[in-house]
Amino acid sequence: MTDEVFPRHHHGDDVAVIRHDDKIILLVGTAHISRQSADLVERIIEEERPDTVCIELDEKRYAALSRRRRWENLDLKQVIRNKQLSTLLVNLVLASYQKKLGGQLGTMPGTELLAAARTAEEHGIRVELCDRDVRVTLRRAWHATSWFKKGYLLATLFASLFDTTELDEEKLAELRKKDVLSELMEEMGESLPDTKRVLIDERDIYMAEKIKSAPGRHLVAVVGAGHMQGIMRVIGEDHADELAEIDTIPPVSRAWKVLGWSIPAAIILSVIAIGFRHGAGEAGSNALYWVLANGIPSAIGALFAWAHPATILSAFAAAPITSLTPVIGAGYVCAFVQVMTRPPVVREFEAVGHDIATVRGWWQNKLLRVFLVFILTGVGSAIGTWVGGYRIFTNLFS
Repeated sequence: MTDEVFPRHHHGDDVAVIRHDDKIILLVGTAHISRQSADLVERIIEEERPDTVCIELDEKRYAALSRRRRWENLDLKQVIRNKQLSTLLVNLVLASYQKKLGGQLGTMPGTELLAAARTAEEHGIRVELCDRDVRVTLRRAWHATSWFKKGYLLATLFASLFDTTELDEEKLAELRKKDVLSELMEEMGESLPDTKRVLIDERDIYMAEKIKSAPGRHLVAVVGAGHMQGIMRVIGEDHADELAEIDTIPPVSRAWKVLGWSIPAAIILSVIAIGFRHGAGEAGSNALYWVLANGIPSAIGALFAWAHPATILSAFAAAPITSLTPVIGAGYVCAFVQVMTRPPVVREFEAVGHDIATVRGWWQNKLLRVFLVFILTGVGSAIGTWVGGYRIFTNLFS
């Protein structure tokens, strides 16, 4: 049984005191870009001296926030090998948006979470990271979003990068007092319910279970204000048996695997069939068309991204081959070549948060240019697949 009780010290509406079994949990709701929230968590931890402080971070996000020169540990080649460029790009976009908003408020995002960890460590208090791995969250959210709404989500995400609206003093004051994501979460529940379920509801359950299982009887848990109501709602329920499922990246469905291999198989078999029906010369002509239809748009994409000449040649050579296998795309091959030939330098890693919000920055910053190469060569290869496939199927049945 879980009941709310009155706090022993008055901390305002930002703190809920929860009794769960033999534990007393002070749930602190914060705004991730508020200096006032940072001051609040420092004061509560110093006053309460809990056994454990739980914070809304996973290991990856904690490392990113706490290491000012975190780019030193970023191995781009390994990121590409693991096919995590898309995840890295989304993280950079979100971080840039929060950093821009935080700059107007005079506080960088995550300040209060770092303040909680630092204050706890100063007093010898155990720190527990209670949020789900951000990579799992993003992959599950993408998997749960329908194809139509994926486009809407991406468009909204990238539109936020180039939003130059300045906040007035009234809005700034409002944001200092509450979590900037709270209103967004409510809107997301209406327009993207499946995405909201993964980003918010599942994490509420995950964090509630991690908080309950944290060692000690007296706990302070620091979470975004937008998660407070959800955690308070589920913390009295037993969701332990759901953790394994919601902490797993969903596998690609059998239908998508079949579709992924059926298209290239159909194209190869069609070329062979054309050879039997119309001769080897016609089959060779269609095969050459496939190479050109894939290679040229992909190479143009690399050229438009100001890629290294070796990357442009790689785009032309790789696209016709990668289009015939769902294992790896032309974008990943070209991004890897681009990193090898024009690796980003220290200054560009440090400036990516600013450069990502400007059109010019995408071409000037070598790190962002890797993403341009990845995106544009992939789009070029996709165009080539449809154009080349249409020509081959048309010739087969003509």
